Amino acid sequence: MIFKGKAWTFKDNIDTDVIIPARYLNTTDPKELAAHCMEDVEPEFSKKVAEGDIIVAGKNFGCGSSREHAPLAIKSSGVSCVVAKSFARIFYRNSINIGLPILECEECVDEVSAGDELEIDTDKGVISNLTTGKTYKAKAFPEFISEIINAGGLLGYAKKVGK
Repeated sequence: MIFKGKAWTFKDNIDTDVIIPARYLNTTDPKELAAHCMEDVEPEFSKKVAEGDIIVAGKNFGCGSSREHAPLAIKSSGVSCVVAKSFARIFYRNSINIGLPILECEECVDEVSAGDELEIDTDKGVISNLTTGKTYKAKAFPEFISEIINAGGLLGYAKKVGK
């Protein structure tokens, strides 16, 4: 899949309580979660993020609790993909399960600035910064993970292969 959007940059150790504050965990409504995504670190995020935008973050993105609310809030806000130096393992798995593509690429994170226009080919693991003209190589997903993401997540994939 190919995604194109503006970069939103965040630091290291963005935990699930920063992604979606615990005070909003009494709902599983994706639109309600999206309305509060990243608000404690970037108060205008939910109002300014555009469909297709991309989060670029430092190390250990998604650390903290194992709740699926965090990747769901990100995906529901319109973010198409997350690129980070590294991800908390449970966040990584939860993201794949809901069909949110996430890529690890340290060099890209170090060189992308907020607002840069990015294009990402998740099948090839290629990240292009259209603002600077630089291209980065992230590890491409194995075929079965690409199939899960392309199906919109694990449930969509299970329905597809169950037929």
